[in-house]
Amino acid sequence: MAARLFRNARLVTMADPASIAPVEWAAILAVNGRIAYAGPEAGLPATASDAETIDLEGRLVTPGLIDCHTHLVHGGDRAHEFELRLAGASYEEIARAGGGIVSTVTATRSAGEDGLLASALPRLDHLIAEGVTTVEVKSGYGLDLDSERAQLRAARRLASERKVTVSTSFLGAHALPTEFRDDRAGYLALVRDNMLPAIAAEGLADCVDAFCEAIAFSPDEVDELFSAARRLGFKVRLHADQLSDLGGAALAARHGALSADHLEHTDEAGAAAMAAAGTVAVLLPGAFYFIRETRVPPVDLFRKHGTRIAIATDCNPGTSPLTSPLLVMNMAATLFRLTVAECLAGMTIHAAAALGLAGETGSIEEGKWCDLAVWDVERPAELVYRMGFNPLAARYWRGE
Repeated sequence: MAARLFRNARLVTMADPASIAPVEWAAILAVNGRIAYAGPEAGLPATASDAETIDLEGRLVTPGLIDCHTHLVHGGDRAHEFELRLAGASYEEIARAGGGIVSTVTATRSAGEDGLLASALPRLDHLIAEGVTTVEVKSGYGLDLDSERAQLRAARRLASERKVTVSTSFLGAHALPTEFRDDRAGYLALVRDNMLPAIAAEGLADCVDAFCEAIAFSPDEVDELFSAARRLGFKVRLHADQLSDLGGAALAARHGALSADHLEHTDEAGAAAMAAAGTVAVLLPGAFYFIRETRVPPVDLFRKHGTRIAIATDCNPGTSPLTSPLLVMNMAATLFRLTVAECLAGMTIHAAAALGLAGETGSIEEGKWCDLAVWDVERPAELVYRMGFNPLAARYWRGE
């Protein structure tokens, strides 16, 4: 594309994650999809006079939102488990009885790549409709090589069906498939020695993820898997400390993980280790709400040590069937007591960091992709305070 000028904007750049005071009478100049200028209209370069001009009519503009933790591609649903939880069953009880993650595997394996793509698109469309320009998608519901490949290929194809950036994560260590119920070592060897190299060879994943929990995989098992993943050049992320404190946050930090996610039970040593390693804390209030958790992530410890905080939908069929980033921001504020600035940073610049993409998107700065969300609101706080209300006026991905 040629140059495009967005003028008459009230601009919240998120270049400083703590600052959400809009720049009034601002403009953004995009050239070939990247930002060439962002700031007061008075400072526009002379080249802007040749650009196609779009008048934003005084609307508030933020970076496009980033959903940095989803399980968007899967087969089936788990509404029946929702009913069991209403009757008093816990997430762990359901998982140990053969439900949970494993119950989604059969539906995912039988859906096929085209079916997975078709079912994921409506979920993606809901995210896009609320300003999302970048989304992360995990595998982890196939648990064999062919099905994990199908999930990741479907996730990659989302980017050809919609104007959105897709980051993929291989989550083979999500649960034990039933055929390996009595052979943990065998399944982990399959993931490490067979799946990982195949996924790497095909370029299907940007990161490797794992679920470190008593009902999933131990810290030693994850440590071995992450060592193999890093030897293959993968970045790593971790589902950590959701149901208990197994030291997952510190484990993620030791491997230089981009993020550790959930973190309800993380201790101070884990928070400090993450800050030192630059590992982002990704909080998932949808899952906290949906499974009726009572232990809140240690937000004050993350603030104390300077651990960056991101938030995400965790869209998945079992514990967070949520496709509203705006509701996630409200939940993060009301349930976890995040500030408005923390919520906005958590779905923009810090979410970009959790994906290793902070140099490309997440803030409105020169050189980054022109990913924008344009809102019919007066104050940034309205994006966090309202529930069931979508004030998105326009969304631009790479300037389009």
